[in-house]
Amino acid sequence: MNRVARVVVLAGALVGASSCLSPFGCKQEAPDPNVAVPDSFVVALETSRGRVDVMARKQWAPIGVDRFYQLVRDRHYDDARFFRVLKGYVAQFGLSGDPKVNQAWRVRCIADEPVRHSNSRGTISYARGGPGTRSVQLFINLGNNPKLDSLSGFGFPPIAEVISGMAVVDSLYSGYGDSAPRSGAQYGREGPSQDSIMAKGNAYLVPGWPKLDYIKTARVVQEWRSPAAAGGRP
Repeated sequence: MNRVARVVVLAGALVGASSCLSPFGCKQEAPDPNVAVPDSFVVALETSRGRVDVMARKQWAPIGVDRFYQLVRDRHYDDARFFRVLKGYVAQFGLSGDPKVNQAWRVRCIADEPVRHSNSRGTISYARGGPGTRSVQLFINLGNNPKLDSLSGFGFPPIAEVISGMAVVDSLYSGYGDSAPRSGAQYGREGPSQDSIMAKGNAYLVPGWPKLDYIKTARVVQEWRSPAAAGGRP
């Protein structure tokens, strides 16, 4: 499997909580109608290397942005490792350090969306293993990756972009190489197994891959809403 195709590898089968069933056994979950998601917002990622500010843009991929907002509000990305960092390509993250959290999110996927913005350097997209399997994993494009706009016929729609701290992203530790798609990765000799991260969380990652950088906290620090969404007149 080449490295472009490997970005779609997720941690096991992602299954969902409601509506349509994908070929991968993943049911799609609709956005929560009770949560008013801003048109755009900035998330501050306090990482082990420094701060990275990310702006999510709902016009790029509204379903994906809604999920991202929910995950950040739930503090899902706190203490999450950048477990797959390939220089000049992608930095992938999103699996929780808590295996109970991973188990809960395995059953929650979102519907596909068209690619409205290219996977250019600094943009952020969901990783997935096929149609209808976007869930919690994200990757930051470390270079311009236009092939990801249409890979496998569905592509990876960006939901956000780094607006400050790209040098921090470039400095993330990449010495472990690509991640192993299944269990059995050798400690420190190759990237960690996503299946094992799902099952064991940071108890698996920290001893075997201690140099992995991570997100300390992820918080929404600024929001922009249309007048209509805020209760005013259009």
